Amino acid sequence: MSAAAAAAAALHGKRTGLTAAEFREPLNEHGSSVVPRLLSPTLCTELRDMYGCESLFRSRVVMERHHYGRGEYKYFAAPLPPPVMQLRQQLYAALAPVANDWHERLRRPERFPAELEEFTRRCHAAGQLRPTPLLLRYTQNDYNCLHQDIYGAHVFPLQVAILLSQPGHDFSGGEFVLTEQRPRMQARVEVLPLQQGDAVVFAVNERPVAGLRGTSRAKLRHGVSRIRHGERFTLGLIFHDAT
Repeated sequence: MSAAAAAAAALHGKRTGLTAAEFREPLNEHGSSVVPRLLSPTLCTELRDMYGCESLFRSRVVMERHHYGRGEYKYFAAPLPPPVMQLRQQLYAALAPVANDWHERLRRPERFPAELEEFTRRCHAAGQLRPTPLLLRYTQNDYNCLHQDIYGAHVFPLQVAILLSQPGHDFSGGEFVLTEQRPRMQARVEVLPLQQGDAVVFAVNERPVAGLRGTSRAKLRHGVSRIRHGERFTLGLIFHDAT
């Protein structure tokens, strides 16, 4: 069995057949959607263990140096490890219809192809050549400030974070936090408790919100609260590449 096939086999049951229908309602209602147990504990461990293999990565970022928070992360180099590529392709294909719906409602001209490879070619033609999937590592008292992951002119409006560590066993604290700012309203905050292998799909920047005066744009940011103790690893899947 190839590494890519092994990654697909490690997805739990029906999770091998992800579709837009699974995400559409919660994303339209809340700007986020949690997929329970997307990855098996075995695959979570394999992905987490990649962090120590420097040849897999193109760069390492220490958050405190850039005032991003505390902790660190590493961007994967091309070609991506087969399990990471497999997940990125599957999730993109499931999310592209939602992304197109959002752009239509927001009256944006860009539409997204059904397959990741074609969108990647579009990014590369615009000079966005560097892959953006990453592994994040937090230890005690680390945190991630609220932010958006926008790397160039071409931005896929949804991204995914998958928790690779087990809360209550590997770490405590470190909740995923999402804020949403609607026009003429105070910011809304949502804390999403995740378990090992759970994935959260969420808006990168803006999402359409229906109102009395038609569709408006809600701005979203995401981050991670302070780690109380232990070590927390996350796989981040961003679908647009970086300049």
